[in-house]
Amino acid sequence: MELTFTDVEVTHPALSTDVAALIRTLRPDLSAEDFANFAAEAAGQGLVFTAAYDRDRCVGVAAHRVLATSRGRLLFIDDLVTEPAVRSAGVGSRLMAELRARAWQAGCVRIELDSGVTNHGAHRFYHAQGMSIVASHFAATVPVLA
Repeated sequence: MELTFTDVEVTHPALSTDVAALIRTLRPDLSAEDFANFAAEAAGQGLVFTAAYDRDRCVGVAAHRVLATSRGRLLFIDDLVTEPAVRSAGVGSRLMAELRARAWQAGCVRIELDSGVTNHGAHRFYHAQGMSIVASHFAATVPVLA
């Protein structure tokens, strides 16, 4: 598999045809319209969609951004997904290598991401990538005020 990496702009048609299709395999409750709205807003916050192409076929996507935090500058991966048909073929590892290079170029001290507590396959992959579980992520739903 010969991979090339392309940052897909929000205005490019590949965002809806290639990137959204893969992100929605990870987040099936996200409609096409919701994805488009999310992508437009998040791009304004610095989110980059990096697509991995094998020739003209998108086989992986990483959505990421550089953040300045009190713990230092970091590259945060919002989503990382590979096409189900090519999982365990090295696409995710190559995406991670690309993100490591970008983190280094951006002066980041660390790469971080969140992974669902029941996503054990992803946990194995991230551990194999040299990542450690260093925190728990807490969340609360904001109630709608009437």
